[in-house]
Amino acid sequence: MNLRSLALAAATAASLLLAPAAHADNKDIATDEMAGYLEFVDYGGGVIFAEQIPKDEWPKMVVIDARDAGQFAKGHIPGAINMDWRQVLAKRDSIPKNKPVLIYCNTGSLSAQAGFALRVAGWENVRILQGGMEEWKAKGGFDATAKATAPAKH
Repeated sequence: MNLRSLALAAATAASLLLAPAAHADNKDIATDEMAGYLEFVDYGGGVIFAEQIPKDEWPKMVVIDARDAGQFAKGHIPGAINMDWRQVLAKRDSIPKNKPVLIYCNTGSLSAQAGFALRVAGWENVRILQGGMEEWKAKGGFDATAKATAPAKH
């Protein structure tokens, strides 16, 4: 075995031996970041209800539909951009930090995961639409605030 082959074998062995430790370190770092976030996050973790968003605020937000492309094509909140919930961190450079961002899915569960990931990664401007697309439609869409604050009909 020549010196070059021996060096390559040693480097390969070292990387295999060190990989589990590096993976454990990265997992510990990620866990520490999430724990730190949870200690200081506001109650509700960035969740917002449709009726809390006045109609004139919608155009000021970046609205992300976190469902897959097929669901997005069947219908979405007007003005929303489609970004599968699994891709938000990979595409985070396209998500602004200097204006409100609203993320939603069908019911709120997948967008909550994506929103949590973004908030842990430093996007404090991200809000998750409680109940997702289904609740948004049921509450009146862009008119949810007006419907919620309208006098009761007797």
